[in-house]
This record gives sequence, structure tokens and C-alpha cells, in this order.
Amino acid sequence: MTMTRRGVLTGVTGALAAGAPRTGTRTGAHPAAAPETPTRTGFDRLAADGYTPLAGQAIGIVTNPTGVTQDVHHIVDVLHADPRVHLTAVFGPEHGFRGTAQAGGSEGRHDDPATGLPVYDTYTKSGRPLADIFTASAVDTVVFDIQDVGARFYTYIWTLYDCMEAAALAGKRFVVLDRPNPATGRAAYGPVLDPAFATFVGRRPIAQAHGMTAAELARLFNAEFLGGKVRLTTVGMTGWRRTDFYDRTALPWVPPSPNMPTPDTALVYSGTCLFEGTNLSEGRGTTRPFELLGAEGIDGRWAAALEQLALPGVRFREAYFAPTFSKFAGKTIGGVQLHVHERELFDPVRTGIALLVTAKRLWSGFAWRSDHWIDKLTGSTLVRTMIDAGATTDEIVAAWQPGLEAFRTIRRTYLMYG
Repeated sequence: MTMTRRGVLTGVTGALAAGAPRTGTRTGAHPAAAPETPTRTGFDRLAADGYTPLAGQAIGIVTNPTGVTQDVHHIVDVLHADPRVHLTAVFGPEHGFRGTAQAGGSEGRHDDPATGLPVYDTYTKSGRPLADIFTASAVDTVVFDIQDVGARFYTYIWTLYDCMEAAALAGKRFVVLDRPNPATGRAAYGPVLDPAFATFVGRRPIAQAHGMTAAELARLFNAEFLGGKVRLTTVGMTGWRRTDFYDRTALPWVPPSPNMPTPDTALVYSGTCLFEGTNLSEGRGTTRPFELLGAEGIDGRWAAALEQLALPGVRFREAYFAPTFSKFAGKTIGGVQLHVHERELFDPVRTGIALLVTAKRLWSGFAWRSDHWIDKLTGSTLVRTMIDAGATTDEIVAAWQPGLEAFRTIRRTYLMYG
């Protein structure tokens, strides 16, 4: 199989370097005009340069199904087939290298059937144990290429952080291949993590919606939190602007995780994922996770109350749905569906807070998860305690502004795109 795959893919890298025409997908709800300058990812640029930065080194790559070329070949298959690259190992994050595991799972240590390469599991590993994995793999350079979605609690950015720290401990070079932030890089939104609440859904104090790309975050992580100890190289994109939504890139969308099916999901996720910290369904087990929210006993009054708020850029539809798994599996429940109609005006985190505030006010069955998971997601007790005390959305948002402004100032130092 390996030889056959090498044969099939031998010409792919050359086509990338020559600037082969791309194909791409767009979200149907927000059609965009063709970009004046197509976005070229970090991998595109690396391939066009003939992989020069990787020459003469044993390479390991941290990636998942989102690590694809313009024509949707997986980059591991492409690199493995190219004699200019000595790819010797793959490292899989949450959900696994090939993406077969659900939330909170991974694929474990195995050999990839397609390439024969050893695949090491990084999920929940950090510090010296992860450094030991890099050492055992005998790689010289660790490459990172995973599509992020822009939310602090999406674990791939903390896989990035943990792998950077481990690479420094193991004496390995670290290369980040950049991809767009599908929610744009216009601004940061939401509360900044209190370090006392650090977990794998938030290692360091950044905003809930960080408004950065993976390469930008890597630069920030190295300088602000890792003491500049990482031998870091970032390969940036061309043709991407901070205001670009994903459908303007003309890049193919591959779901980064099983419940992130479209860029529309990523747009709302940094706000509506907060419902993981409640007893309401966040839409897992439906075709529109994080856009559908609800529970037994909720009716159209929730959507009506949200509509009265006139939140910028978003409308709310009364909705009824039956999740196939997760909360309320097999039961028909009531709630709302978010419809973002003016993306440029939409603030996902403020919207998420408004949803929580109105749900608690209108539904007598509302409850936080008993483990106070909401505090891990929001990064402190502030949101939960203020909602419980009857605070308004505006009061809660105002309370996190000082920390957010401080983060925005730090963030500007590491931005790579206009």
C-alpha cells in the first residue's frame, strides 16, 4: 500500500510548488466573491520552496485530517511520498491523526496503515512525558499543521503549546505551518483566563475568542509563556487578511473535529460552547452542533426573548430537535437555532452570555454542571457567579473588559497579517 500511495502522490508536491489551481468549498449561508489573491497556507508555501527548511532532518508532524493540500491530499501522504523530505513520525492530537475518535478520545499508539509511519498519541500528554515521546521518535524537527477554530477552549492550540514546550525540553526544532482563523482575526472577544483555572481547555491567559492564527499564537506562547526557549520557525500564509472569513479563502474545509462540520459552526462556537457547562444540549448529536441549543420543557419564549435583545448580526429561531447522542439522546427537545446574518457585526461571546442569561431567567430547570465546567470554559468564576446573582449581559461583558484590553495590547505584538 505504501508503494502504491507513493506512486500515486509522487506528482502532487510538484504540482503544489508550481501553483496548481485550487478547488475549495464555501459555507452556503454566506457566499463570498472569489478572492483577489487566493490564500496559500503555510504548507503551500513550504512546498513551493521545495521543503528547504526541512532539508537534511528527520521530521515528525503533529496533524489531523485538516492537514490537507489545496486539492485535499493529506500532507502526511504528500510528504511521505516526496524523496526531498525524511518524514519519520506522526503525532496525533485529540480525536486522532485520522480523526476517528469522538470528543475526549484519541487513537493511541499505532502504525498508520497508509504510510507505515509510527503514530504517537499526544492527547493529554505534556511536559517531560511528551518530550520523552519526541526523543523516542528520534526526530530532529517537529512540524505542526492543524486547522484551529479560534476559541480558547478548542484543544488543538494547547496541543500546540504542549508540543512547543516538549520540543524545547527535548532539544527539537519546532515549525508551525499556518492556516486561517475561520472566525477571522479581526479582534479578541470575551474573558481572559485566570491562571488558577488552567486546564487542557485553557493553559494560559488568553481571551476566550483569541482572534489569532496558530502561527501567531505560537509566537505569543514562545515569547510570553515559554521564555523564548523554543527554536521556533513559523511559515505564514499569503493572500489572507484579518477580516477574511473562511469562505473567502477558497480553501477546502475539513471538519477539525466530529462536531465542527462547517465554518459556520466555528463562527458561533466560542460563545455557544459555553452550554457544555450547563444541563442544556449544545446541539451535539444533531447536524447543526453549537447552532442548536435546547432542553426538555423549553418553548418559543426563549427565542422571543432573545429576538427582543436585537443582538448585532444574529437572529434566533424557535427550534425543536432530537439529538442522536449526548444530552437528551433520542428525545425531542425545544430551544433555539442561531442564524448569523451579518458576520461582521456578530460578537460570539457576548451572544453566548446573552443566551445563558435568558435561559436561566426563563427556564426553571436550568442548572450548571455539578463540576462547574463552565468555570473552566470561561476561565474563572466570574460568568457563573454574576449570572447566578442576576447580572445582565452588559454587566457581565463590562466586568471582563480590563483583562481583555490588556490581552489585546499584548496580542498586537504577535500579529502577522494586516
